[in-house]
Amino acid sequence: MKTSATIAGIAAVALIAAAGFYMVEFEQTEEGALPDVNISAEGGNLPEYDAEVGDVDLTSEEVTVETPDVDVTMEESTVTVPGIDVTPPSDDS
Repeated sequence: MKTSATIAGIAAVALIAAAGFYMVEFEQTEEGALPDVNISAEGGNLPEYDAEVGDVDLTSEEVTVETPDVDVTMEESTVTVPGIDVTPPSDDS
């Protein structure tokens, strides 16, 4: 049951994202320009650091632990999932 809800949620998010791309149309109505800037700079100096770091060793070992034994039965059921209709802006240009 959780799997179908997760899939439905992911599908809904994907549809909303797709709608966001198609529901908005931008059209440039005026040209832009960057300002004129004169910059004069001299060379800089980055600080120096000495760092001492520790050592990390990764090991593995086999241990015995108690784990639950769960049996899952799958049943087919009908659920209502969200739907969306997308109408992109008209192309009047």
